[in-house]
Amino acid sequence: MFVAANVLEGIAHVADWILTLYMYVIIARALISWVNPDPWNPIVQFLERATEPVLGPIRRWLGWRMGIDLSPVVAILIIVFLQYALVRSLFEMATRMHIE
Repeated sequence: MFVAANVLEGIAHVADWILTLYMYVIIARALISWVNPDPWNPIVQFLERATEPVLGPIRRWLGWRMGIDLSPVVAILIIVFLQYALVRSLFEMATRMHIE
């Protein structure tokens, strides 16, 4: 049973790292959007391609409120929720499997 617990703990660590990394990518895109970035810059293109599948639906759902794009804030809140709910649950399941 300890092997399954270790695998589950590993999945939790990887999920936590991926969610944290994606949160930083969203923050970078939000910061770059404050200036007038060169749309042909490869970094700008990467940030747009990496975040638009998540931010686009949130933006359509929220719309523009007071002329401000709140989709990065909502996406970061969703990521933080997933880190607290999903990742912590995986860690607790792994811990309980170690105990048994």
